[in-house]
Amino acid sequence: MIWTFLLGMVTATVLSGAVLGAALGLTGFAILHFFAGGSTRIGVQTVWNTLNEFTLTAIPLFILLGELLVASGLARGVYRALAPIFARLPGGLLHTNIAVCAVFGAVSGSSMSVAAAVGSVAYPELKSRGYDRAQTVGTLAAGGTLGLLIPPSLSLLIYGALTDTSIGRLFLAGVLPGLMMAALFMAWILVAALRNPEFAPAERRVALGQALRGLVGVLPLIVLIVAVLGSLFAGLATPTEAAGVGVAAALLLGFTMGELDWRGVGASLMGTVRTFAVIAMVFIGALVLAQAISLLGLPQQLLATVGEWGLSRWLLLAVVVAVYLLLGVFFDGLSMMIMTLPLVFPLLTGVGFDAVWLGVVVTLMIEVGMLTPPVGMNLFVLVGITGGEVKLGEAALAALPYWIALLVGVALLCLFPGIATWLPSLAFG
Repeated sequence: MIWTFLLGMVTATVLSGAVLGAALGLTGFAILHFFAGGSTRIGVQTVWNTLNEFTLTAIPLFILLGELLVASGLARGVYRALAPIFARLPGGLLHTNIAVCAVFGAVSGSSMSVAAAVGSVAYPELKSRGYDRAQTVGTLAAGGTLGLLIPPSLSLLIYGALTDTSIGRLFLAGVLPGLMMAALFMAWILVAALRNPEFAPAERRVALGQALRGLVGVLPLIVLIVAVLGSLFAGLATPTEAAGVGVAAALLLGFTMGELDWRGVGASLMGTVRTFAVIAMVFIGALVLAQAISLLGLPQQLLATVGEWGLSRWLLLAVVVAVYLLLGVFFDGLSMMIMTLPLVFPLLTGVGFDAVWLGVVVTLMIEVGMLTPPVGMNLFVLVGITGGEVKLGEAALAALPYWIALLVGVALLCLFPGIATWLPSLAFG
């Protein structure tokens, strides 16, 4: 009865046109009212207590950090500094797209911010050099997903807040998987370029010494990475304080080494408000629904039912991965994570999966959703940057190999969980 009501009401409210956060919240309040003795006040208290947590302040701060990087134009200098290094490889500047996205992911934490920051610089540059426009968009969409995995990560931050998992451990857990995914993306570009020379035009080689001297353009990003991750991992700052340090450093670098002005700061603040409002709405709705689900003991019921099915934990994980693939067609990544964690987290940790490892796997599945049409947000961002020169279907087809690579990444994490757990265990014991 309760499961039918839950699924039916969420479906009905979403199909009615209500925003996802409202659909989740209304469903949660209805369950609390009709099935939990009118305990709607508990939902309100849960939202109030959670949103007053100091940790969550980091979310808008990291969003603002990404917005400031876009407004200051620092991406342009970093791209031009790294381009001569990777232009020497088959695939040319397509490798640079991935590398620059990985670097920006280490200071932004938002997939769409990384895709927008690098895409606004890289797409015009590669178009002028004769690169296939769809392939350019595909690499940028894939590279943008690294912003959700390489710390500081909004996905891992929200996961930690919702599941009471150490954010420091989660951030460390994302380092090696993030580098692994960047390597897998670049490996595909290399293979494709070697198999088909027309995949990317040949670039004029710059002397290695000259290329290395040009790396001074990466200095602003290195300063930001040291400011954010250095203060965090050295134990000098909490995630929220590290985000504040990053914003201050981005402002200073933007005014002194970039093109930031007060109009750009204002635009960055407004962009932050719009982005966080969307995330917060879904977050609030999911909190109410999670409280209702927890109060009625539904995760425990689900665990008991799954136990009766006799599924192995790996088969259960495969089912969850399949559900995420399906949901990725209809929902954006962060909304999907917030909506599913109240059930997925107790279900999978209950059968023995490590909470930190699971956070990385869930983040990878969210990244898959960012490349899945028709709601793949990275695809939409970059199609918008092209001004309609690349259609959504073309972008999705070009991003398909990277979509597959993300699933390969999930498989590698299952085979070698130490990729995600080694650094946290080394640092925290």
